[in-house]
Amino acid sequence: MKILLDTHILLWQLTDNPKLSHTNSQLIEDPQHQKFFSMASRWEIAIKSSPGKLQIQQSIGLIVPQEVIILDIRLHHVKQVQELPFHHRDPFDRLLIAQAIFEPLVIMTDDEWFGNYQIELIR
Repeated sequence: MKILLDTHILLWQLTDNPKLSHTNSQLIEDPQHQKFFSMASRWEIAIKSSPGKLQIQQSIGLIVPQEVIILDIRLHHVKQVQELPFHHRDPFDRLLIAQAIFEPLVIMTDDEWFGNYQIELIR
């Protein structure tokens, strides 16, 4: 399975946050699954950590584990955002949804708004 990790999911995994279910944590740890993390999520972390809203222990360049593939933002992802219905206002999440549609990937998230789109989810 190809899994796109929402921003909070990777942060929960890295901090052993109990909000992440044991089942989902095991899916992330399973080497048979390819895990992806969007550059948009890395950008979101940088924005939220700069005013101190989010505390991270590592530099933004080192926060993503080596086994997780960074998914760059491409023009076709941005074009896909244009075609999305406007169910969700968060621009980072809209880009993740567009990437999941285009690539195609399953998104692991706890965000209930993602369910308004025609994408496969792991909650």
